[in-house]
Amino acid sequence: MSEASIIDVVLGQVLPRVVTVTALIAVGVTLANLAVEFGVVDRVRGLAEPLTEQANLPAEAGVAVVTTAASPTAGYGMLATLRDSGTLDDRATLVAVTINTFFGFVQHIFTFYVPVLIPILGLEVGLMYVGARAAISLAITLTGVLAGALFLSPANVNPDATPADLRGDDADDDVASDGGHADANDADADANDADADDADDPESLRDRASEAFESTKSTLRRVVPRLLVVYSLVLVAVERYPEVFDAVTGVADPLTSLLGLPGAAAGVVAVFAVDTTSGAFFIAPLIGPDGPFTPRTAVATMLVGGIVSFAVSTFKRSIPFQYGIWGASFGSKVVALNTALKVVFIGIALAVLLV
Repeated sequence: MSEASIIDVVLGQVLPRVVTVTALIAVGVTLANLAVEFGVVDRVRGLAEPLTEQANLPAEAGVAVVTTAASPTAGYGMLATLRDSGTLDDRATLVAVTINTFFGFVQHIFTFYVPVLIPILGLEVGLMYVGARAAISLAITLTGVLAGALFLSPANVNPDATPADLRGDDADDDVASDGGHADANDADADANDADADDADDPESLRDRASEAFESTKSTLRRVVPRLLVVYSLVLVAVERYPEVFDAVTGVADPLTSLLGLPGAAAGVVAVFAVDTTSGAFFIAPLIGPDGPFTPRTAVATMLVGGIVSFAVSTFKRSIPFQYGIWGASFGSKVVALNTALKVVFIGIALAVLLV
């Protein structure tokens, strides 16, 4: 393959798609960041309380779980504190970690799926894929709730051991006649008034909007060069070294063949193993009447690719993160549980899509 041919591939195929997708991502990421800055993500917090209550977990665990929607690191850190303090034993902590799954997914809706993936895949396929991932995450969370309801008892939790900073400053105040903390209720009211004042403050609105735009710039600086490089390398490699690409895709061939997916699915899975965004970028032009993929087989292929990329990311990110939060022994249990549940429920989703 000549240098001229490589330039033709980059200019004729890569750049037009990258420019188009960059514009869509810029708009989507900005809207998503504005939603985060103005507290839309926080609205999901009320969803966790009934779940943790049904799972026999204390209210503090619910706070940790919903915090994951805004910051997975903070949410896991709070759960680690509850475990270290003796509020949750290992079994209760594993239940809480399982319930965490959907709330961690919620953050990715606003930061990745809606602003990045749906513009790449198109509305129909994008919504199908995000819907499938949401259903998988929700199923795992509900599994955690069921496990808590069946296998947790008061012996697994000790609310009295909760550190004061997680109970709130007014945790030791006198109990009000309605069963709540009078000072805490007053503090909540004051906080709500303060939030309302901030919402009406033009300076505050400008600051939030500015932070959202800065976050958009950061996302574009991270995503676009990677997309340009990986997609260019993949297309050039396919054109110049087809035998190497065939060897890589051959690893995924048995699985995609077993599932009855199109022959091109192995190549998509191979790209997913390198980078999820580039995998979506790679499959998008292949969907439709003139391509080998229908929306359903495209979503199924991306879910298979998700298993592969998840296996890679487990070693690159999950193990270091979980070991850092929990230590090697309990961190291994968390990684094993997360991996097993995701593989099982992705398998169920594949069965539903392909039957």
